[in-house]
Amino acid sequence: MALRSLLAAVAVGGAAAAFSAASSVTSPVTTHLVMPLVRLLDPETAHVMAVRVAASGLLPTTRADAHPSLATTVWGKQFSNPIGLAAGFDKHADCIDAMLGVGFGFVEIGSVTPVAQPGNPKPRVFRLTDDRAVINRYGFNSFGLDYAHDRLSERVADPAARGFQHGIVGVNLGKNKTTVDAADDYVQGINKLGKFADYIVVNISSPNTPGLRSLQGKQELGALIDRVLVARDRLGLPSQASAAVRGRVPPLLVKIAPDLTPADKEDIASVLMDKKVDGLIVSNTTISRPATLKSPASLTQETGGLSGAPLRQLATETVRDMYTLTQGRLPIIGVGGVSTGDDAFEKILAGASLVQLYSSIVYDGPGIVPKIQSRLAELLAENSFTSVSDAVGAEHRGFRRK
Repeated sequence: MALRSLLAAVAVGGAAAAFSAASSVTSPVTTHLVMPLVRLLDPETAHVMAVRVAASGLLPTTRADAHPSLATTVWGKQFSNPIGLAAGFDKHADCIDAMLGVGFGFVEIGSVTPVAQPGNPKPRVFRLTDDRAVINRYGFNSFGLDYAHDRLSERVADPAARGFQHGIVGVNLGKNKTTVDAADDYVQGINKLGKFADYIVVNISSPNTPGLRSLQGKQELGALIDRVLVARDRLGLPSQASAAVRGRVPPLLVKIAPDLTPADKEDIASVLMDKKVDGLIVSNTTISRPATLKSPASLTQETGGLSGAPLRQLATETVRDMYTLTQGRLPIIGVGGVSTGDDAFEKILAGASLVQLYSSIVYDGPGIVPKIQSRLAELLAENSFTSVSDAVGAEHRGFRRK
């Protein structure tokens, strides 16, 4: 424990000095000093330290609008670029502005549960370095709605003093482990945090909360959506809403798993179209273990959800299927295995209007964000697309990339 504490102190101190000296998140100092130093720590400690460094304002900033061709509009909202930070990194709304500052076009916090809960016993996060992957079984560790509410309130109350960055903020909601009435947990989340959200996510696809994925069933999903839509729609009422949100309501998205049968996908698409849900996040981590994994079995067989490079193909196939089943009418955020501009472009062609990443930051640090954006801008130009929206779902229209 003493060695772990010492490494944590060194990592934070080294990160502070390095980030202060670095001129950008793509600096060689960041890539060759900070990231190897952080990887001396166990994965969860490194995650906690990374959030603390970001929340301390030590990350250098880069322009989120550096590539005009990446600007896009979804749900009537202006995104400077389509690359977002997936839920799971900033679980408690501690470092939104820092992550927008490194170039993300949008940041999604959470999952946030109504009541604070510790999650599953440690260790619960594992790096599969040979596969550029991560297995986690966090189990919705959350500081709860009150904490997230306070952080979001502080952010908007005094933006100048807190490094406020303009950008889209999504709120990802989960349920407490012991809750029987899951819908009530999501309704509480909407009531408490909805006024801060540019979009709201109902996360029913984590494999680490018992019974959660059963909510993806047709009847269960339909009943859940009915209740959360009522709560969401009430945000637009004058008695419920602040002046900033009065008369409008945030889009409601559902986050689904990649481990779905064709019948499961058809049922989900049918419910979401019938209930007029606003969009999908595809997908969460997978409980499958591809035969191509290179890491030791002692790691690959850990219980939990697998993310990172091995998830890329399965997640993209799920994006492709859901785009087809929803007839391209529901915007999709594609997530899973994105570490290059080519990966992002692949998901956009398959039907994603926006793309998220998380695990690639574990291996490449925040400097990966502008690199992905630069490559994506190049690919759009090379393939004669004038905008991201032109490329969304293009492969379904017979397009083949150059």
